Amino acid sequence: MALFVKDDKTQKSEDGLPPSPLAAPSLTSSSTREVLDMQAHLGQGSRVEGKLTFEGSVRIDGQVEGEISAQDTVIIGEGAELTAQIHANTVVVHGRINGDITARKRVELKAPASVSGNISTPSLVIHEGVVFEGHCTMGGAATGHAERSDKRIALFPADGAASRRSSEAAG
Repeated sequence: MALFVKDDKTQKSEDGLPPSPLAAPSLTSSSTREVLDMQAHLGQGSRVEGKLTFEGSVRIDGQVEGEISAQDTVIIGEGAELTAQIHANTVVVHGRINGDITARKRVELKAPASVSGNISTPSLVIHEGVVFEGHCTMGGAATGHAERSDKRIALFPADGAASRRSSEAAG
């Protein structure tokens, strides 16, 4: 029996989940968890106008005009085009958004994303090749964190040279 019940621990991902046939190789372990927990999908070619509310996670690959609210993660696919206000725990953008994004946990913009609007989140990741036109608010009353006067700014040049760090931001 032991020959047929082999527990190969090398195939488990970093977060302890077994590899998912739904997950693409380029997805990180946190993205893999998002794919496994996906409860709704608005496919390519779909067009929706109005207010969308999701209790879990959703992936959008179509067109949406209006407002999107999710208790968990909203993933905007590469072919998606949104003119919408988005409120969620985490927002991952690959497509185009014209509207504001409010995330309680994190916003990640991945190429070839294009966002024209304001972002409010405690954590923002912008990958190379993304276009972001708007303002970003991190912390403060909008995200439920107290405003801190000891914020620091780090500049990382694209050519890999030594980074310069500024002292405390003027407050």
